[in-house]
Amino acid sequence: MIDDGTGLFTIGELARATGLTVRTIRYWSDEGVLTPVTRSTGGYRLYDARSAARLELIRTLRELGLGLADVRRVLAGERTVAEVAAAHVSALDAQIRSLKVTRAVLSSVARRNSSAEEMTLMNKLARLSAAERRRILEEFVEELFHGLDGVDPAIRDRMHSIAVDLPDDPTPEQVDAWVELAEMIQDPEFRAHMRQMVEFNSEGQGLSVPPGHSTWLPMRLVQLGGEARARGIAPEAPEAEEIVREVLGDGDLTAVLEGMESASNDRLARYRELLSTVKGGGPAAAHREEFAWVVAALRARVAR
Repeated sequence: MIDDGTGLFTIGELARATGLTVRTIRYWSDEGVLTPVTRSTGGYRLYDARSAARLELIRTLRELGLGLADVRRVLAGERTVAEVAAAHVSALDAQIRSLKVTRAVLSSVARRNSSAEEMTLMNKLARLSAAERRRILEEFVEELFHGLDGVDPAIRDRMHSIAVDLPDDPTPEQVDAWVELAEMIQDPEFRAHMRQMVEFNSEGQGLSVPPGHSTWLPMRLVQLGGEARARGIAPEAPEAEEIVREVLGDGDLTAVLEGMESASNDRLARYRELLSTVKGGGPAAAHREEFAWVVAALRARVAR
């Protein structure tokens, strides 16, 4: 405080009292967030006790990462500290999510010893915005159902539910899986094969299922096939007949077998594995053994 009875501070005195540098205080003053109350006869900026308190608030807001524009709005009463803090939290969350994806990409590159080309592709796909990643998956699902007005809503809802995105804190394995999945679903050959699968399920194969209550046929058979395998029932065993007919009834076994053989190919199995990995599960979601059991059981019945 200058010794003239006014109770005012020079920038140097304010710096010593707060621990900030003269340069920082002068910069904030030039930016209009810490206006001097007056100037000395020599033209030096002078501040009062309220300026010192204001300076502490500015320092706190800046240490929390707020820009000077937001600081200025808070000090002018245009926005509350709570409002600015909430907005800043949202911005930080977005930055953190981006950093986590970057970390996962770099970890994957290091683990796989990826080439520069692979790293570029991986980073490009993984760093797409969440909206862009959703768009890729949603467009894939929409194409599968285009023109199939008679598809049971239960089947459509199930397919939409698998349009998964990277989690906020992905592992390197999840980044790998999402990148491979994104490439796969943009492959015209794979999309055509998936379309055939949807058409197969939408036709119903002569099964009587109430609208809106359809169980996606291959996955229901796979579930029962898994239970049969766990009980040690062979596909050729008489008990397998009951399991198959539980779902199919008097449906066309030959047509169902054709669809199941299509669904049990390696690319679809890989697709299911990738979805499971992105969701945080494991490769068991491919159900390779269960599909093989169902196909073998159907073949045994069709061959009779």
